[in-house]
Amino acid sequence: MEGLPAVFGQTIVLGMLAVNGSASATAHNILANETLYRTGFAIPLLAVGFHITWALLIYQLFRVVNRTINQLALLVILVGCSLQAAAAVVYLSPLLYLQAGFTQLDTVPLLINLSHVTFDVYLIFFGLWCVLLGYLIMRSTFMPRVIGALLVADGLGWMTYLVPPFATSIFPAIAVVAGVAEFSLLLWMLIFGVSNDRWYEQARASKLARERALEPEPCG
Repeated sequence: MEGLPAVFGQTIVLGMLAVNGSASATAHNILANETLYRTGFAIPLLAVGFHITWALLIYQLFRVVNRTINQLALLVILVGCSLQAAAAVVYLSPLLYLQAGFTQLDTVPLLINLSHVTFDVYLIFFGLWCVLLGYLIMRSTFMPRVIGALLVADGLGWMTYLVPPFATSIFPAIAVVAGVAEFSLLLWMLIFGVSNDRWYEQARASKLARERALEPEPCG
């Protein structure tokens, strides 16, 4: 989905330009590769727009399953997208800081670390969204439940960024589960889509359940 462009700046660009233990070398690399660095800001920011669009489509699709969980999932991912955008802005701040003429280079690694922390918090919200979406898929009648179970496992993996050192130590496992779960969902939606008959059937059942819940209790 939007995961690869989202991590482009944080992982790929900073991995190329940041030098551990050397603020001056990192600052030099950022200034010498301004176009690359700005691209590392622009691509993840575009990913935010795609992610919001994807989240709204998912919200519309699963509104017939459980309204409360579906609304909670939308709220969670919108907060996550806000954090994703904030991480991109903080990512850009070392370049702006250096171009403004500041010479305290120790601030550059601090800003980079702040960007990483902001992105880690986004991953926690993204993970919670995956858990909620996985639950909705498992409760639906128009999507394979195995994809929902995979997304729950995927989301729990991302939520380990509550403890970043632990998440980093198990990142290969997180990446494998995420790849299987998220690409399974994407490929299923692109190739098979959703059964219209089952979707409308669940929509009717959901509407009937709400109507029954609103009926007054019979007296005595």
